[in-house]
Amino acid sequence: MCTLEKRGNIYILTLTGDDDHRLNPTLLDSISAAVHRVRSETTTPSALITTAHGKYFSNGYDLAWSQSDPDRHILMSTKLRLLVRDLISLPMPTIAAVSGHAAAGGFILAQAHDYVLMRKDRGFLYMSEMDIKLVMPDWFVKLLKNKIGSPAAIRDVLLRADKVTAEVAVTKGIIHSAHDSAEETVKAAVRLAEELVMRKWDGQVYGCNRKVVFADVLAAMNFDETVEDVAGANIIPSRI
Repeated sequence: MCTLEKRGNIYILTLTGDDDHRLNPTLLDSISAAVHRVRSETTTPSALITTAHGKYFSNGYDLAWSQSDPDRHILMSTKLRLLVRDLISLPMPTIAAVSGHAAAGGFILAQAHDYVLMRKDRGFLYMSEMDIKLVMPDWFVKLLKNKIGSPAAIRDVLLRADKVTAEVAVTKGIIHSAHDSAEETVKAAVRLAEELVMRKWDGQVYGCNRKVVFADVLAAMNFDETVEDVAGANIIPSRI
């Protein structure tokens, strides 16, 4: 599941355990509950850092759990969209300290944060849809286009399914910075969070402005055509 630690005005949400942190409803509910707690407790300028134990930040949807029933695909998609929507509206800066591999939905979870920091000694970012023969949800693409400025980098991530290391991701403008280890990545995230908190921004204004920036993403998140259309046709996709 996950833990939530508060250090002054900084919250650190950690996906716990040494597994690959697959995004099943149980884990998504746990993360969402932590984000809701942060929202309810915050009365002063704050920041949220999300990180993970083990070699994975997140390896995407829990395929073993979902592949037997299309309704499970719908449930996972809905819960991920709700979580990302919560992160976009959260009244504070958010930072993903990516501690290892972040693939598919795990990549999307990381990119739902304002800043992405990543360890460079292990792990890569990977959108797997081309390799596993899936059409990407429109909201995935809109989110990544909002976060990655280079059309060539978007092409490499989405249409080449490149496995991008931290140092390459920095040069392509996919992440904010790369660091020597998971520990150094979290330390750098804390330093960045402290700098942002010191700006003393109004959290409600920050959240509202972020929603304006991501208005096209929020509009696209009302429906996941790659899951709900397929399920409605009684076809169970093999992978998500």
